[in-house]
Amino acid sequence: MNLDLKGSAALARALVDGLGKPFEGPEIMVAPPFTALAAAGSALKGGPVRLGAQDVFWEEKGAFTGEVSAAQLKDAGCTHVIIGHSERRQHFGETDETVGRRLKAALKAALAPVVCVGETLAERESQKTYRVLETQLSGALKGFSYAELAPLVIAYEPVWAIGTGKTATPAQAQDAHVFIRRTVANLLGQPFADSLRILYGGSVTADNVDSLMAQPDVDGALVGGASLKPDSFLRIIRFQAPVNR
Repeated sequence: MNLDLKGSAALARALVDGLGKPFEGPEIMVAPPFTALAAAGSALKGGPVRLGAQDVFWEEKGAFTGEVSAAQLKDAGCTHVIIGHSERRQHFGETDETVGRRLKAALKAALAPVVCVGETLAERESQKTYRVLETQLSGALKGFSYAELAPLVIAYEPVWAIGTGKTATPAQAQDAHVFIRRTVANLLGQPFADSLRILYGGSVTADNVDSLMAQPDVDGALVGGASLKPDSFLRIIRFQAPVNR
């Protein structure tokens, strides 16, 4: 919940200008607040950066004051949507069941879903990380087929590392990502798991992105505060790590 219309558009323009043309690099998506989607989308139009939303409701329309549908996000120019972010779980009652319902709506509307999973500090300290990740993944992906989930992206975001300045070590991130990939393989098969992109989110910065992206199962980053500054976000996009992983 950062930036107004002017600030969001300015950040989007700075990002596009900083990337230059032609841009050859990783896929990039930004997810501004709902109120700034159209303004940011206009600034990004024709460039390499895709537009995403921070949440989506599972119904197509109706008396659901305060919610935003997948069709409305598409109309605003979105191609992606974040689902089940830890802050939605923590502050707004999101559950694995509602994550699955939102995921279904996103897939039906051809929005690429970024489904978030991750444990709290208490869960990690009590050795429940794997149990939490398995429960969240199986709950969210229940009832979907391999083909339906083709555009799926998973983001591992340990709650204890979000907005705290703490970051999972590269080894901790790799360990969690390996477990996520193994769990998805059990649910949907090894070929699907091998092709799945798993992002790390949790105080990613220009200073730690290289070591995180050097891990073989870390396929990208879900960036928080560092994405609000063009210079730091551009440095993250241009991470320096082996590409043949």
